[in-house]
Amino acid sequence: MRGRNRILCGLLVLCSGATVASAQRITREEYILKYKGIAIEQMERFGIPASVKMAQALLESDNGNSRLAKEANNHFGIKCKGDWKGEVVEHDDDAAGECFRKYGSVEESFEDHSRFLDDSPRYNDLFDLKPTDYRGWAYGLKRAGYATNPKYPELLIGIIEENKLYLLDEGVDVTYNDIRREQRAVDLGGTNARPVNVDDYTVTMDRAGGRPVRYNNGVPYVLAGPGDTFESIARDLRMSVSCLLKFNDLASPVGLQEGQALYTRKKNKRSENGYLLYEVKANDTMHSISQRFGIRLKNLYRINNMSGSDTIREGQQIRLR
Repeated sequence: MRGRNRILCGLLVLCSGATVASAQRITREEYILKYKGIAIEQMERFGIPASVKMAQALLESDNGNSRLAKEANNHFGIKCKGDWKGEVVEHDDDAAGECFRKYGSVEESFEDHSRFLDDSPRYNDLFDLKPTDYRGWAYGLKRAGYATNPKYPELLIGIIEENKLYLLDEGVDVTYNDIRREQRAVDLGGTNARPVNVDDYTVTMDRAGGRPVRYNNGVPYVLAGPGDTFESIARDLRMSVSCLLKFNDLASPVGLQEGQALYTRKKNKRSENGYLLYEVKANDTMHSISQRFGIRLKNLYRINNMSGSDTIREGQQIRLR
């Protein structure tokens, strides 16, 4: 009788459309393991914490199970606003039949979300936060009007902390097999956090190919070693040479010197270390100053009301914020 019941149960599972549909749902853990690499790559390119991007995607796409995610590869619920010229799909949201963007891949959805935040002035302040400040990002998104739900920050933070997504921001892989509590090396503002000096702190990241990763102005960087090239460093960092050049405001992969600092994600838009002014020394350039203080070159020019054609002189005061 027990064997017969087992067979009947098996037939019910096969014949039940609801059960089959349920089995096709992806779990939160499966989603994270499947798409964490995209979130990390976007963090390295745009400076948006991977933990925050992953939490937003999980929340907005119902762990990848929403209609928009499945039929339109839209994992962030971005509507057809602005100058969108791609494919679209209609979906009931605040109103019936609203227009949403449709993407050719999940990667396109993640990148469009990054560009949406990076290009909009109302999110500028978020990029000034420390790379590991996922709480600041969560509350900042709400203040900037990203979501109308008053509990949006708490929802994101809950997803991040429950699934240890903060580890992605530190370069530690999330495997769910052997995540150790002591791997939390950077001050995350939690009850077990340990304060550190981000300008002196050094941590080895898995994705850095064993290279020590240091922080300046809250931005991670590595030092070129003997025989290094832009190609070898980019390979160890698992990023393209073009991305490495972009992060360091460089036009071409030439002239690398031993000991040269190369940032591994976007520099900050201004100084966050308390430095307000810098007096130009002999042989200084705006680029060397931007590298020294971890500030994007275009923002350094903007802060000082200068253009790329302007020159600087020894003794000149350069504003850093």
